[in-house]
Amino acid sequence: MPETPTTATTTVARPPFDPELVPFLTALEARGPFTLTPEALPHMRRLEQTEESLDAWLHARGWERRTVSVPGHLGAPIDLAVVRRTGQTGTVPAVYTVHGGGMVMGHHLGNLDAYEGWLLDHDVVLLSIDYRLAPEHPDPTPVEDCYAGLVWVAEHAAELGIDPDRIVVAGQSAGAGLVAGTALLARDRSGPAILAQVLVSPMLDDRDDTVSTRQIDGVGVADRGMTRFGWDALLGTRRGTDDVSVYAAPARATDLSGLPPAYVDCGTAEVFRDETVVYASRLWAAGVDAELHVWPGAFHGFTSMVPDAVVSRRAVGALADWTTRLLGPAAPRP
Repeated sequence: MPETPTTATTTVARPPFDPELVPFLTALEARGPFTLTPEALPHMRRLEQTEESLDAWLHARGWERRTVSVPGHLGAPIDLAVVRRTGQTGTVPAVYTVHGGGMVMGHHLGNLDAYEGWLLDHDVVLLSIDYRLAPEHPDPTPVEDCYAGLVWVAEHAAELGIDPDRIVVAGQSAGAGLVAGTALLARDRSGPAILAQVLVSPMLDDRDDTVSTRQIDGVGVADRGMTRFGWDALLGTRRGTDDVSVYAAPARATDLSGLPPAYVDCGTAEVFRDETVVYASRLWAAGVDAELHVWPGAFHGFTSMVPDAVVSRRAVGALADWTTRLLGPAAPRP
């Protein structure tokens, strides 16, 4: 979801923000209130740096990127970024990533630095899908694009140099919600095997009926109003009705059995907290292995916005530890 707070409009009690995170919120609030509108979307979909500078950043860390065109929903072509260690040989695991942005914004090459410190130390192929965004492409296009890209990756594992039995799917915010929906599609369609799923602050529930949505309303980062904007763009008048697919809003799924193991996390002071915790609990109830972390005082996207805070370092460290247990020791740096 967007990384801009709005002025507080509610007196509902809520958990406090971590003191180290407060100066960031104060600085953003000083810019004045922000309302997400359709007119703002083109700007918020841009890559914030040139592709040349991104490639230079990757190269300095021993990585390289290329882009391939793959079939998305109904066969429409979409881009898939393939990032791998320079000179990589042999067959390695793949991490198929889905970017965030509330279903309406973001860029598939944005925030690749978010994988530093927990993923880029491993010898993997990182794949980032350029799924199409709402409202121009409403449900089911975004999740079907993500699933179609995953199918292509599994079918082309040999040419990508990846192990088809070691594909991890990972996302943050709306991207994590799409990852959860993609995992459900893969299970229900007997699609590609998924080794594990990473759900960081997932956007899972269109019904806007949790305590945390009422607490984080006009305060913090990615608040209730922004979340409603994203769901409305994706679902239109279907939002909150019985006519919503579990693949669009995975919190609605009644059967979570047979899903891949999950790493799940969120902050105590973010809008998606309650739906995240409930989803993890329901994974456990279905017999699925899930590791849940709820970070005290953390707002949405805190690790990328205030990376040096103690709580941010703890969160990245926990994900790095889980990844090492899943994939094995990190690869030596060149």
